[in-house]
Amino acid sequence: MEHIEGSIDFNPREITEDEREYASNSYLMSLFALFIGLPLPIFNLLATVIFYLGKRKSTSFVRWHCTQALISQFAIFFFNTAAFWWTIAIILHKKEVSDSYISYIILIFILNGIEIISTIYTSIQTRKGIHVRWFLFSDITDNLLKK
Repeated sequence: MEHIEGSIDFNPREITEDEREYASNSYLMSLFALFIGLPLPIFNLLATVIFYLGKRKSTSFVRWHCTQALISQFAIFFFNTAAFWWTIAIILHKKEVSDSYISYIILIFILNGIEIISTIYTSIQTRKGIHVRWFLFSDITDNLLKK
């Protein structure tokens, strides 16, 4: 879950209370949208994009965490969208549920479970001013935010 290596790091003593709150909220946006917009996966991504656009000119700590949250939502969006439309196709066309479909849905539940737990953990840690880096997503975030 937490990825240590990286080029961008933040000193917790230099991060203000507002920055901690905004960075933490960037992760919580996707969870709020998840519970409001079930089962449509676009709501999670839209909520995160809107929050990102509102905070993209904020401090580097807030901008970094908004970007990491956005990248993670963007990645899981494709998995959830495929599952959503596959389910709709089965329902509308009265197709038989295959082993492939069941396997994919299990994968989706696992990925979303990991994402929800990671999001809650990261939100709590970020609220404390602790800089949490997610595997793969943190490296992409670093590369996008390099000056």
